[in-house]
Amino acid sequence: MKVRLTDFRDEWFKMFQTEAQFLKKIFGCEVIRFEHFGSTSVQGMKAKPVIDMMCIVKDIEKVDLFNHKMNSLGYDVAGEWGITGRRLFRKGGENRTHHIHFYQFDNPHIERHLIFRDYLRSHPEEVAKYSRFKEELAQHLDYTSEYSPAKKIFVKEMEQKALLWLAESQRKLQSE
Repeated sequence: MKVRLTDFRDEWFKMFQTEAQFLKKIFGCEVIRFEHFGSTSVQGMKAKPVIDMMCIVKDIEKVDLFNHKMNSLGYDVAGEWGITGRRLFRKGGENRTHHIHFYQFDNPHIERHLIFRDYLRSHPEEVAKYSRFKEELAQHLDYTSEYSPAKKIFVKEMEQKALLWLAESQRKLQSE
């Protein structure tokens, strides 16, 4: 898939909400909650216009029972796709609009994604730095198969900053 990097759009939150409402009708009481994460969830962030959403469920194994239904509705069923305990559905084919990541409520990847999102939301200077980095990559790399792995080290470093930020925030709260 070609890299399509764009400026932040306010409509991304509405796209998240609409998709969450639709998926709630399909998965019903299996869903605990939905979270918008990734670059489209951060004000001012340059992003591929693909909504990353997390669906936190009671039992990840039950998600597999919906594969046929999701496929019939036009979603690509990708399974774990490299992350143990996740179920990934992709919507939109070559003009992808959504990545829906299902995690069981106790999966540690939930916290990692949300801490990183919240860190970026609280640090506009880091959003600017990350956006510049992504623009530089997109100038040299045409396909997401190259672009996504090229971001890994940078993202891991930012995730470490996010964890330190969280620890410092918690320390401050405890000392008050």
